[in-house]
Order: sequence, then structure tokens, then C-alpha cells
Amino acid sequence: MSQGGPRVSAYGSRTAVAAAAVSLVVSLAACGNAGESADSGGNASGKGGFTIGVVFGHIQVARWETFDRPLIEKKLKELCEDCTVEYANAGGDVATQQQQVDTLITKGVKVLILSALDFRSLRSSVETAHDADVPVVAYDGLVEGPISAHVSFDNERVGKLQGEALLRAMGDKADGCQIVMMNGPQTTPTGVAFKKGALSVLEGKVKIGKTYDIPGWRPGTAHTNMVGAIAALGADNIDGVYAANDSLASGVISALKAAGIEPLPPVTGQDADLTAVQRIVTGEQYMSVYKPFKPEADAAAQMAVALGRGEKLDDIAETTVDTPTTKDIPAVLLNPIPVTVDNLKDTVVKDGVYTIDQICTPKFESACKEAGLTQ
Repeated sequence: MSQGGPRVSAYGSRTAVAAAAVSLVVSLAACGNAGESADSGGNASGKGGFTIGVVFGHIQVARWETFDRPLIEKKLKELCEDCTVEYANAGGDVATQQQQVDTLITKGVKVLILSALDFRSLRSSVETAHDADVPVVAYDGLVEGPISAHVSFDNERVGKLQGEALLRAMGDKADGCQIVMMNGPQTTPTGVAFKKGALSVLEGKVKIGKTYDIPGWRPGTAHTNMVGAIAALGADNIDGVYAANDSLASGVISALKAAGIEPLPPVTGQDADLTAVQRIVTGEQYMSVYKPFKPEADAAAQMAVALGRGEKLDDIAETTVDTPTTKDIPAVLLNPIPVTVDNLKDTVVKDGVYTIDQICTPKFESACKEAGLTQ
């Protein structure tokens, strides 16, 4: 299906069809079960194990170590009992990530799952992997070079959901409102897509008083820039803040609180970090975007095992994407979900991402009762 499905540009992702996502989850749920056939991609095929490299870029964004890594490693073990995993995290440094990729190739990994910090700067590492016959699965964001597969969410859709939520939060007064945009880095297709999606909703609807692109998703930089925006625009002239993810939202909110702004204007986010969910409960952050981690991690693991065994991805990838260097990359694109205080129970709690006890610690007991999370 990867060759026959719809093509998606790296700079203009099409919305993933919900049925495709459901189909993916169903197919993944069947993987690794006892009695599966030799062609199902599971360890029942009897094929020997090999080493899979997993290279992430961020430590300050909580999701990577808390969810993505353990979920990928668990699924890899289910699909290939004899496979081993070599893990590395670059901690936000591109040069370190380049070195980590090169080191894993030298150590003999058979396939790589890579979440690239910079989609251009990692191109040489991807080319090195290709020359060594090591397929690369681009995880959560694209990267230039001859990658073999991609799994992520519809990232323009993420930006649109954030922009729509911000307009809703400002209500009838949205027309003529002034906002600040705290975008992610524009050196990655994900950051570019988030911003593009948000602007498609916000432009013409509100005045964008200040806009910033934050390298490395650094909350400290977001805080500093928000302090500057408050000084330039005035504390009473900021009606909302588009923050591309929860880390940036934390920096924005700390600056707003330090300036004594009350009530806080609505602030968006993304990733549904636990601290962000707690800020949503207290009303400090208006919303986040929940990207179900398990389907993404499962798809990446399934792709990696299939590629490591020399198998095609036709039964896994529902579509294809293009980058400036590579066309028709087999891809899985999943649907993001907006999260506000009204649907926390039906999203992150229902899916088991967090328990009520994890969210509603004594510090948040009163806010949780008011939000209807506890009695």
C-alpha cells in the first residue's frame, strides 16, 4: 500500500484518515501474539535477532524518555525476542547526535530509528547509514537523505488544532485580538509544519504582535522572549499565546506569572506532558495536543523489525511522503487529539497515559475537584 497510497509533501502533510489510524492500531495489536504466522512480522517467523539503534534528540521534552523510548523497546522485544537495542539521546546537540549515529553504525546496528534534531544537518549521517546498508526509520519528524520509512502525526493538523483552540478560548472577542507566537525550531519539518498549520487558522483572524522561533524547544528561551514581548506590547495587550509545545508553554507561563498578569491569557501547548496536564487542570494552560504515543512507537518498531529482516513495508505504511532529497517514503501518519480540561478523562486518563492519582497530587487537589476529576 505504500506505493499506491496518497503522497504527502514534507512541507504540506495531508490529514491522516481516521480509518487508516484505526486500521493501523488493529494490525499492530495483532503483532507479536502467540500463534502468529511467519509472515506477520513477529518473532514467530523464527528469524534470528539483530541490533536496532534508537537515537533521540531531546531530554528536556519529557515524552521521549517517559513514553517513546520504553514503548519502542517493549514493542521491539515483542516483535523480535532475540533483537537487542542500542539507545542514545543527544540532549539537544546536533553534533552529538551525528556522532551517536556514526558510532552505532560502526558498532554494527542493522537498522536505525532516528528522531533527528535537524532535518538538514543529519543528512550526512543518514547517507552514511545508507552506504552501510542500514535502513533509517525517521521517527516523529522527517530528515533529509535516503530514509527508508517515516512515522509521525499529521503535524500541520497539530498546528491547526492549536490555532483553533486559541481562537475558541478568546471567544467572540477573537477578532482584533493580539497574540504572541512562540514557535518551535524552523530547522525541522515538524516545527515548520506546526507553524504553517497554526498560521493557516490564525492569520486574518488575530493580530500577531510578536513571533519567535525557538531553537531546541528551550523553555528558558521562551521565557526570555515572552518577557520581551510583554515589555514591547504591554501586559494588557496580549490576549493569547500560541506555544508550539508544552516546554515552550511552561516558559511562556512562567514569564506571564512573573509579570503579575492575571488572569492569564489562554496558552496552547503540545505533547500532553504531565506538568502541562496539571497546568490545564489549574487553568494556567488552556490546552495541549495529545499524540497517542503507543501507536507511533508500535509502528516504528514494526517498521524497524521488518526492514531489519529485509521485508517490505506494504502492510504497515498507509501512505507515502516526500522530502527534498527522497520521494515516495513509506509512511504512517496518525491523528493528533486536542486536550482541554473538558476531555482529560476521555483522552490521557482513559488511554492510561496518566492516572488520576498522578495528576491530582495534593498540590492540585482543589483544582481537580473543581475540574470534576475527583470527588
